[in-house]
Amino acid sequence: MNNKEKVPYFCIKNERSQPVEIMALKQISSNKCFEGFQKVFEHDSIELKCKMRFGIYLPPKAEIGKCPVLYWLSGLTCTEQNFITKSGFHQAAAEHGLIVVAPDTSPRGCNIEGEDESWDFGTGAGFYVDATEEPWKTNYRMYSYIKDELPKLIKANFPADSERMSIFGHSMGGHGALILALKNPGKYKSVSAFAPICNPVQCPWGKKAFGGYLGSDLTKWEAYDATHLVKSYPDSHLDILIDQGKDDQFLSAGQLLPDNFIAACTERKIPVVFRLQQGYDHSYFFIATFVNDHIRHHAKYLNA
Repeated sequence: MNNKEKVPYFCIKNERSQPVEIMALKQISSNKCFEGFQKVFEHDSIELKCKMRFGIYLPPKAEIGKCPVLYWLSGLTCTEQNFITKSGFHQAAAEHGLIVVAPDTSPRGCNIEGEDESWDFGTGAGFYVDATEEPWKTNYRMYSYIKDELPKLIKANFPADSERMSIFGHSMGGHGALILALKNPGKYKSVSAFAPICNPVQCPWGKKAFGGYLGSDLTKWEAYDATHLVKSYPDSHLDILIDQGKDDQFLSAGQLLPDNFIAACTERKIPVVFRLQQGYDHSYFFIATFVNDHIRHHAKYLNA
């Protein structure tokens, strides 16, 4: 496929058996990597009402059959590029036969007043919620985009086994991975995170984002807070892996609050492996060091 070649339209059915139009994909780039291909596509998002890009790694096994899918959610200010160019995940994904999908972190170019004014709200900071407040609620629906639209797009266009999905992420994306797994029991086979924002209703980043996107009703906030969600999670069949750098400046600043999440998991008897990594910070150098462990964690469940 040439870089600018378009994938044809697909029509699939949603849960109510109504046809759902899946927009055409435009391939932006394709690079061979560990005998598979790292590609980037652009499409018109129905949920977000703008053009969105995502990266997708197709391992060698994807040429001969369907593969499980691992979704990666990035952190504040990131695009689809950060993980696919900095983390070094490709060799492990190729060896375990995993498709890895890395979407963008927010809608872009929506011409909303204030969307580009700060690095931790608006563009690059969708926080994986469905906004309920003006002027954000029309476009800022990252939760539904990740949960519904993107998996349908992947299933319709790639050799993906939609029954075998897992999810992981970093910082804001670690928050996103945890809440998506906790709000949708059974949808994901496993979940992991690097330095996740574990209790956003209690930290400055979360208060700013949730106040802007969700308004003043704290019950709306708690519906997107992993520490609150885990308290009502219906069973213990979720194996959670979290890596956290001990020298992470955002840990010491009170933005991540992993202790609150661990306490809630312990109370509910939900297994969580929390690894405090001496000397590591919040950067992609930290992610690159431990990403193979996370790939193996997910492969154990996806290839079971």
